[in-house]
Amino acid sequence: MTGDSTRCVHSSLDPEVTTGSVHTPIFQTSTYVQNDFADHLGYEYARGDNPTRNALQRALAEMESPHQEAYGFCFASGMAAITTISQMLEQGDHVIACDDLYGGTVRLFDQIASRFGIETSYSPLKSGDLGNIVRDNSKILWLESPTNPLLTVHDIKSLAAEAKEHGLIVVVDSTFATPILQRPFELGADIIVHSTTKYIGGHSDVIGGCLITQSKELAEKISFLQNAVGAVPAPMDCFLILRGLRTLALRMNRHCESAMTLAERLQDNDKVTRLFYPGLKSHPTHEIAQRQMNAFGGIISLEVKGGEAGARKFAAQLKLFATAESLGGIESLINHPWTMTHAAIPEKQRYDAGMTPGLIRLSVGIEDMEDLWNDLVNALETL
Repeated sequence: MTGDSTRCVHSSLDPEVTTGSVHTPIFQTSTYVQNDFADHLGYEYARGDNPTRNALQRALAEMESPHQEAYGFCFASGMAAITTISQMLEQGDHVIACDDLYGGTVRLFDQIASRFGIETSYSPLKSGDLGNIVRDNSKILWLESPTNPLLTVHDIKSLAAEAKEHGLIVVVDSTFATPILQRPFELGADIIVHSTTKYIGGHSDVIGGCLITQSKELAEKISFLQNAVGAVPAPMDCFLILRGLRTLALRMNRHCESAMTLAERLQDNDKVTRLFYPGLKSHPTHEIAQRQMNAFGGIISLEVKGGEAGARKFAAQLKLFATAESLGGIESLINHPWTMTHAAIPEKQRYDAGMTPGLIRLSVGIEDMEDLWNDLVNALETL
């Protein structure tokens, strides 16, 4: 299977053996009957294993690693997945992370992991910089690509090569790209993170996260933590995410096409004062995105005239872009990172990363593009 849509539909799609159901059923059970003490059919207790979850985990691993064996692990949220990686670390360990990072990840590193003696350093992470940041106790290089919310595309291949020279585990949060737009394993990543809440689930009706690795050693550590800590998703959640995965390629094509057109038009609007979209030549990491991604994603970040007041007025006038947390659903959303997704980050740190109170983030849905454009234009005209 080589085509993205074909892989989305057929990854880990085995007919259910009892009935021949074409879709994986929801195995809504907490435990499994055993023939004798510790004599079972591969399932003991649903925290450790569940057939619906296993089908999703296999499918996600196949999507990220179609040509090499990989291991997928699903969690109750994206943050549960990220927390699991932090639990692989020990007191005194050091993490190197990109500075434009999801607010929940920064909160976890700075306010929770730090209490257990794990330190995090943030950097723009330009190629060649890693040697000046790495320490003897550094264990992980943590990347988002594209980043949230400024959409920086990191040179994963170059940074991963540098990281390997220092013995670091390379973690890439590829939520904005999905397996359709970017293949971090082919660029040197050791662990891929997704918030499956976003594009993979795709319908704003489920919370989830996943980790995928090609390393058997890392897979054994993640598997132990998945069961021991227990932040696993429910069977219904796995069913919904698996359902969303089947149309991921189709939806990503629409998200990307519309976002590209909207970004090109917005760059010519005099009410827009700053615009971030990796598909535009004006974006600082456009050339990296061209090399590394198949398309440029469905997220646009921008500032409009009037700063935060202008952003609030703009959002209030929109009819199709609803103000809400999250992204990646079929519907279009607008988010204000300063007061919403990134509010937990200290103000100076936000400014240093390039965020401002006037920045807004658009998640472009699958509505008709011209309708979305008219909605944006009508709101801009009120400024």
